[in-house]
This record gives sequence, C-alpha cells and structure tokens, in this order.
Amino acid sequence: MRNRVALDPDHRTLYSANLQPPPGYVFDIAVATTYSLDFETALSVPVTLAMFASEDRDALLTNILALLEGVERAAGRLVVFTDAGRMHAEPQPQSRLCSLLERMIVEVAAPNKGAFHPKMWALRFRSIDPDEPMRMRLLVLSRNLTRDRSWDVSLVLDGPVTGRRRARNKPLVDFLLRLPTLARAAVSYEARTLVEEAAFDIHRTDWEMPEGFDEVAFAVNGLGRANWQPDDCDRLGVISPFCDAEALALLVGRSRAMPGLIGRSDELAAIPEETLAGFAHVDVLDVLAEEEDGEEARPCELQGLHAKVYVADMGWNTTITVGSGNATCAGLKSGRNVELFATLQGKRSKVGMVETILGAEGIGRMCRPFVVGEVAAPDPAQREAEKRLDAARAELCGRGMTLRCEATPADDGAQLWRIRLIPSKPLLLAGMRIVQCWPITRGQNHGCQVLGALRRGEPCDLGAMALMDLTRFTAFSLRHEGGAELLFSTAYAMEGLPPDRDAAVLRAIIDSQDAFFRYLRLLLAERDDPFGAALAAHSGNGTWSWLGSADDAPLLEEMVRDFCRGGEQLRAIGRLLARLEPPADGPDPVPAEFRSLWETFRVALDEGSADAARSV
Repeated sequence: MRNRVALDPDHRTLYSANLQPPPGYVFDIAVATTYSLDFETALSVPVTLAMFASEDRDALLTNILALLEGVERAAGRLVVFTDAGRMHAEPQPQSRLCSLLERMIVEVAAPNKGAFHPKMWALRFRSIDPDEPMRMRLLVLSRNLTRDRSWDVSLVLDGPVTGRRRARNKPLVDFLLRLPTLARAAVSYEARTLVEEAAFDIHRTDWEMPEGFDEVAFAVNGLGRANWQPDDCDRLGVISPFCDAEALALLVGRSRAMPGLIGRSDELAAIPEETLAGFAHVDVLDVLAEEEDGEEARPCELQGLHAKVYVADMGWNTTITVGSGNATCAGLKSGRNVELFATLQGKRSKVGMVETILGAEGIGRMCRPFVVGEVAAPDPAQREAEKRLDAARAELCGRGMTLRCEATPADDGAQLWRIRLIPSKPLLLAGMRIVQCWPITRGQNHGCQVLGALRRGEPCDLGAMALMDLTRFTAFSLRHEGGAELLFSTAYAMEGLPPDRDAAVLRAIIDSQDAFFRYLRLLLAERDDPFGAALAAHSGNGTWSWLGSADDAPLLEEMVRDFCRGGEQLRAIGRLLARLEPPADGPDPVPAEFRSLWETFRVALDEGSADAARSV
C-alpha cells in the first residue's frame, strides 16, 4: 500500500466544500481575493456560504429564488476583491441578479502596475452554542473564482479565535488591511468594517496544523515588503504553469542539487534550452490527466496545470509553499504582482520530500517528460497583440471612466433609463479595430460601437432599458488590428442610479404567489439547517405546493417560532414586503390574507422592540 504524501493527486476536495461551516457553526463573514471571476460562480458562492452546498453548480444556478436569498443573506457579510477588468463577460445576457453583486465585488489594482493575483478566503464562523469561540478558516488557493477545471492546489487552515495576537499571522493582517486602499473606486463603510473585523480575528487565530506539519508562515509580495522567494535548500521542486527564464535561473541557484520542474508545454517552449538544462527533470501533465473527466471544456474555461507549488528539502525537514505566485519575474522577483504565499514545514518522514512529492508516489505519476520542440514557441505577433489588448483593457478600467443614468420615457409611456459611458479624457486604445460595449444584463446583441467616441473623449450612449436591467457591470469586446480578441467586464461608478433598482430586480423575480411562498420558506429556513434550506429552495414543480392548506399551519408555526427567538427572519420578511408593494396593475404576488396576517406580526415586533428599549 502506497504511503500518503503531501499533494497527493488522489486527495481532492470541492471548492464549495471548503466554504462550508464546521459542525455546530454557521457562516458569519468572509473576505475573498481573486485574480479573475465569472458572474455565475460568484452568484453561486453566497448560496453555498449562507444556505447550503451544492456539488452541481449549474443545477444551483437554475434556482433563481435560492440565488436571490443567498445574495440577500450574504449582503454586508461578504466582500470579494478582484483585479480590475478581470471579470469574465458573456455574449448572452447575464442574470439580473448579477447586479446585486455590485455591493460585494470590489475591483482593485496592484500598486506597482502588475497584476493583483492572490487567491484567498478568510471566513469567520459563529457557533450555535454562545459559549463556544468564533472560528476562522483560511483558504490559500491557486484557483480563481471561476468555473475552470484545471489542476489547482489549496491549503485549508482552521482555528479558534483566541484572546492573544499571533505574530505569524501579521502578514495576513497587513494584507487584509491594505485591500481597501487598492480599490479603483470608493469602498463602502460596510466593506471596510467587514475587512477590519476579519483582520482583527485573523490576528488572534491559533491555526490547527494539517497532519504531519509543525509550522506555517505567510508572505505577501508586491505591497512594499521584501519579496518572498524560496530559501537556499538541499533540493527544490517547482510546480508552475507559467514561467520565464529569469525566475527559473533564480530558482536553480537556490537548490544545491539540480531541482525538478513541472510546467506547461506552451510556456516551456519559450524557455531557452540552456535554462531548462539546469533542472534534473522537466515534466508536464499527461494529456489523460488534463482531460481526466472526459468532458470538453467551454472556450472560457481553463484546463491543464494551474497549481503553483514550491517544495524544498532542508535537512530532516520539508517545506511546501502554495499560493498564487508563478515562477516568473513578476511573481517572485520584481514585486510588480501582488501575490500571497503560505509555507508549511514538517518532517520529511511524515510529509514526503521533493523526490516523492513530485515523483511517482505523488503528482509525478500524472506527468510525462517535456520534449523540446513538441509544441511551437508562442508567436511574437500574437504576444504583441495580447499586450495591446491588455493595455486597452487598462485604459478602459481607468479611474476617469463613469456611467451616467437618466430617466427617459418610452413611446408607450413606460419609464425607461438611458445609460451613457463618460470618459474623463480621450483614450488612446492603440491597435484596436473594434471596441464594443454593453451592460451585462442586456447581452452583446445590444452592444454599441464606442471606439471612435472614446478616442475623442465623448460620451457613449449605451441605450435605454428597464429599471431592472440597470447595472454598473459593463462588458467589452475588443478586436485588435491583427485579429486577436478580448472579452471582459468591469464595474463603473454610476451617477443617477435609482435607489429602488434592487427592489425592481426582486419584484421581477418574485412575480407570483407561488414564488412568494417558496421565497418565504427560504427566509424562514434555519441557517444551521442546510437540508431544510435545500427543500425550501425546491423549484415547486408539483412535488411541493406552498399554497395548499397543508402548508399553512407549518408556515405559521415557523413564523411564531422565529418570533419567540427574537424575530430575525420575521424582520427579513418585513423588508421583503416593503419592497413588494401591491402593483398598480396586475396580480399581487402577496396574498391579501398574508398581508393581514403580517400586520399582526408587525405590531407584535414593534411592541417587542419598544419594550426592549424601555427596559434598557
């Protein structure tokens, strides 16, 4: 029987499973960082955090009521920092629910004009037992917040929040507190407070070490401190999908024995042979490992190797460093990129060594030797076009770009809203042949050609739309003169955004009594009862009928039970009803009988609050 070694490819975990609370705890707050994200994955995260986990992300995305309630519950308790302009875009319209993510997603920029590249989660969980301490979880990942099916690596650390600061957590604390200062636009008070809370508790967390390891250390590159690089060691092993000759030469110099390297064929093809000759072996993932599940990836999905790992033999010890930094100059040496690393140390007799971790006992059994010349080196013209596209993206994500929203009547008298993209100055957009722009809720069929206007520094009319379609998330399709293309989204500050936009999205989703009662079940679902939340989120295809008399008593019982516990969920129902005012025309999704019933609960809640205030 083969001994277990660290980074065993047979030991895998789901992204959603890493976000689930430990037994006896519920989700409280979370701060995340990512280089890129797609809106569908970002929508599914609040449901996973606040309600229930689902292994089938695509199935979860079809349950729009569950998505809505997940976003509502996570509002003010989740913030995600992402590199500006790295949100994916799709040609088809995105869900209107994506607009509700505006309060959770913050675009940032690396201070040294590189990439904001860390992938991290800091989660706080609250115990159901008030006598138990808060617990923190730290995820240090190589994976972005996307649906990519590449080979990634993650470190999961859990621990209780204590009363004493832990010096080893200081780099994490400093990193978290810097995040709002990197934002491209103003960060809300709620988001700043959430980050400060997470940093305060991370500082006091006593991490429980993974099996076989004794110590953990953290490092951040690109924020003004000395850059993390592997220490001199007996032997070094490197796993990195992206690499360059300068960084690889640095790594060879840190290893007394010839190091090992696992990379990607297309990247290794650009490295001089004399640089690769400094490694004892250079491997790539076998094609069968890259396509192990037998499914074809969508064009936007990343496949193959994406993990970043540095393994070092140091006497009787082994250190394993995971995180976001590739074996590139920007990732390890220059400090241009913001990167996050976590280093575990353990006895090599317990966790393995370079030879076993990168060899046949570990990930090496999924690899084959790289053959020089097996793929062509990258086309210089293509690389230059990609640089021009990135430069254009950076211009479009500049601080001077804003959106302006103005009311405009439609021909039939309905109220519409017109959006204009306003540049503060003419943009260069060098090498671009086409620049098309549209709100993500509208899709590329409503895209406008804006290249000429932006080069002249003039406002661009993006069209008139219904209130529920208004969004700060704006998609761009760029085409270089040589034919290379780029599709991405970014978020702009919007002047004149109506304050009832979120309520309009909610009214568009809860458009029937059936939808209302199913959503009510979600509001009343216990936060420590994922099974009950999953049942409440059911699509209502006839198996469950929330309008039948058999459900009236249980629903009333749940409302009374919550009232006796303080009325947290009932107050959420009150906020819901305030936004679901009876329509001027058409059926009311809230039955008149329920509005009458609710008035009884509202008065009782108000009286309870008044009594509490008098007692204080």
